[in-house]
Amino acid sequence: MPLPPEFHEMARKVNNWGRWGDDDELGTLNLITDDAVRAAAASVRHGKRFALGLPLDANSPQIGAVPGRINPLRTMVAINAPLMGDPSQVCFSDDIVVMGLQAATHWDALAHATYDGRMWNGFPVTDITEAGAAHGGIANVTSLVGRGVLLDVARIKGVERLEPGYQITPADLDSCGVDIEPGDIVLVRTGHMALFKQGRRDKYSGSSPGLTMATSLWFHEHNVAAAATDTMPFEVFPCERDDCLLPVHLLDLVEMGLTQGQNFDLEALAEDCAADGVYTFLLDASPLPFTHGLGAPVQPVAIK
Repeated sequence: MPLPPEFHEMARKVNNWGRWGDDDELGTLNLITDDAVRAAAASVRHGKRFALGLPLDANSPQIGAVPGRINPLRTMVAINAPLMGDPSQVCFSDDIVVMGLQAATHWDALAHATYDGRMWNGFPVTDITEAGAAHGGIANVTSLVGRGVLLDVARIKGVERLEPGYQITPADLDSCGVDIEPGDIVLVRTGHMALFKQGRRDKYSGSSPGLTMATSLWFHEHNVAAAATDTMPFEVFPCERDDCLLPVHLLDLVEMGLTQGQNFDLEALAEDCAADGVYTFLLDASPLPFTHGLGAPVQPVAIK
């Protein structure tokens, strides 16, 4: 079934192909300039640090909804093993891990989503093979550091968390009252993370509040560099239209080149922002450099 005309109209409005050159693989992350990073660093007043990543273990968010995307499986391969066979000398303990790169808190690579033969910046979809992404892979993002902005939609609505299926609109983002600067990294809080932290993984991974297609245009008009939410699907689920599956992924990643993140734990940061009224901070959220990866885990740290 072809995507509806309304989707294609929005895709034309947010399309950034060629904006930073025909060979660009960073998309809107190009908006994080040296000046933007200096300004972000200057926003640090107290040195308070907030880790936004989820624990990486068998109880991470995956419950089998996405085939093959498994929670981290960590296994020991050496326990107090003598390096040269002599236990009176140096011994080491080592472990290995197998996991889906998007199992927990992560960024999506621009090549993560494709549709109708389209991939970010016009690269051919055949660039994605069993070897990974020849173009648009996450390893192109060598650093993701800039001014973070928290838009606490749940708090501005006066609720602990938005109802599953709530469709976040541009008006909701505007109502948070935070000025957006070009190159900002926008974190949108729905409060949905509370379900995961309560151990209700089935509820967390099911129906979810989230962003709508109209917010993609909002990100584009505000020159946002990257965006992340405290939910698994990033966008509202079930989707806002029956004839368009995960359209925000397609608009953001394929058309706009906007790096997007999921499963960010924004609870402690949100409490602090509400307490002091400051919703901007330095954010270091650089992904792990998996060569040709379609995404990567991240431990984001917000510094105020």
